[in-house]
Parts: sequence; C-alpha cells; structure tokens
Amino acid sequence: MSFWGFVAVTLSTVTNIQAQSGAGSSIQVSQSAMSRQDRFRWVTMTTLGPKNLGAGVFIAAIQTWRDEPETYGTHWDGYAKRYGARLAAGGTTNSLEAAFGSFWGEDPRYYRTEGQPLTTRLGHVVKMAFVTQNKLGEPQLAYARYIAVPDGILISNTWRPGAPSTAGHVTLQVGIGFLSRIVDNSFPEFIPDLLDRKHSSPQDSHTP
Repeated sequence: MSFWGFVAVTLSTVTNIQAQSGAGSSIQVSQSAMSRQDRFRWVTMTTLGPKNLGAGVFIAAIQTWRDEPETYGTHWDGYAKRYGARLAAGGTTNSLEAAFGSFWGEDPRYYRTEGQPLTTRLGHVVKMAFVTQNKLGEPQLAYARYIAVPDGILISNTWRPGAPSTAGHVTLQVGIGFLSRIVDNSFPEFIPDLLDRKHSSPQDSHTP
C-alpha cells in the first residue's frame, strides 16, 4: 500500500470512530484567524516545544534501530545525529507549513477533545495529523502540511550525509514525518489529564 493509500484508510477509520462516538461537535477551535505572531509562535513551539522534543526521542530511536541513514551508525552518537537532523528538518517543515497555510488561512494548531471516550480521543490524535482547520474553524485536509512535509524532507536531504532522495526513501521519510505528528498530538491531548491526576491525587488520599 502506498503512503497516500495509508492516509486514506487512516482517515476513513478515525472518521468512522468519531462518527460512532458523536464527538465532532465537542472540539473547541479558535474563532479568529491566526496572525503572523500566532504563526511564528506555533513554528517555535512545534519545533522546540516539549512535545516535539519528546516525540523526537521516539522517532530517532526508530531510525537508529533501522540504521537509517546508515552513515550515522547504530550507536549513541548516531542516535544524537538523527535527533538533531530531525529537529532541523522539522523546523524547516513547520516554517513551510505556516507560510503556505497563511495563503488560504489554514490553522495548524491542535485542539483537544477533552471529556470524550478514549477511542474518540485516540482517533482524533491520528486524524489531526492529516486534518486541520480553515479560517472559519471548520475541519479540512491539511493541504499546507501535505506540501511542507515532503518539501522539508527534500530540502533537509541536501545537507544530510548519505540521505538518498529516491522516491521510495522520501516516501518512507514522509510516513515517519506524519507518524511524528501523531506522536506530537498525543502530548497535548493526554498530558494535561496526567498532570491533573497527579495534582489531585494527594488531595484524594487525604479525603475521608
């Protein structure tokens, strides 16, 4: 199955999950268009924020296990190089997505589905790797992301040693890029819940 075939199957699956759970109307999105400052803040936080840095640990581990690219090797030094390369490539991709999206008002920010069933929230985490909001707050395919991810990879491959730009290799990198976005989305979706439980647990333990 091609990558875009995988995207189509994924979107169909998570859409069915959300339709069955009736959670579509619970997502609170911004009612105002993103300003230049908003887009700059989004690029900065998406690239250097804790959720992306945390996702990088997971993605760099997969690439080290696969020994991709081979020139980095499978030791800690190679892991660090992959982590740094992903961070630089991600910054390029995020900048391109913010720039392209500004032309037609795409809002790439992630919005939670707090209070919904777990299956709905998991489906939303996956779906929002491929879907975003337009300037009216309505869901639409993330066109700017579909342009930015492969372009960012091709740009980063020009300075990454031993990074072939064959169609198959780039397709694999694009898949990893969207996998990274899914991992990124899981942080704002679930971390606040874990923090709330951590803060409330001492109080609950003293409740008679």
